[in-house]
Amino acid sequence: MKYIGAHVSASGGVENAVLRAVEIGANAFALFTKNQRQWQAPALKAETIEKFKRFCQAHGFSSAQILPHDSYLINLGSPEAEGLEKSRAAFIDEMHRANQLGLTLLNFHPGSHLNKISESDCLARIAESINIAIDAVPNVVAVIENTAGQGSNLGYRFEHLAEIIQQVENKKRVGVCLDTCHTFSAGYDISSLAGCQSVFQEFDQVVGFEYLRGMHLNGSKTPLGSRKDRHDTLREGTIGTEFCKFIMKDDRFNGIPMILETINPDIWAEEIAYLRSLEKV
Repeated sequence: MKYIGAHVSASGGVENAVLRAVEIGANAFALFTKNQRQWQAPALKAETIEKFKRFCQAHGFSSAQILPHDSYLINLGSPEAEGLEKSRAAFIDEMHRANQLGLTLLNFHPGSHLNKISESDCLARIAESINIAIDAVPNVVAVIENTAGQGSNLGYRFEHLAEIIQQVENKKRVGVCLDTCHTFSAGYDISSLAGCQSVFQEFDQVVGFEYLRGMHLNGSKTPLGSRKDRHDTLREGTIGTEFCKFIMKDDRFNGIPMILETINPDIWAEEIAYLRSLEKV
């Protein structure tokens, strides 16, 4: 089964994210469990945790259909001791919050070398950070999101993802989320069915589909290989819609949360319906 949804607002309490997902006809969703632009947040209240779990059960959302995202401030590959320590502590807190809510995935951007250490050293720090976090918190899989390759961000090559995974000790606790906008902007041409076939074959060879734990389905405002992270709606922008058809018809994308982060929340219900229509064609 295809799990399709969007990154919905958790404003007013994380339990409200469940209701907002239901409103757009989603059977998957993403959320922030705290303010994504602040280092610290109040602990989740027992009442909030109970409501979230109850709402998920009432509306048929299992943990496999929910992909929380961590704070944008975290850099698990930071070259600076203070920044790395702060990022690791914040990431462990994010893992803990996900675990409290009964969730088993946590999506994050791998990290940046800030032009101060080598790529390989940065990737090793990211892997070490994941090892520390999964030792500290049970149950939650660290889901690495590929990037567009802006600035000094790593994770824009499949090889980066593979190198991190190779250094994670417990392979059952690490996975990958592929963002279609980031993939295209990083230079992987998914604008045609043949291109999708080639790119995802390469992903399988370099990383492995067994590690694919989520997708972000986004159009792009910038051209192939732009190394810029500029999302667009699904049916506009530079990628086209062949990747939507490919993904919706391929069973390798079953059973994972596929999340819209497209730029117009007003049409998320319409975009979800569009994707569903492609399953039937």
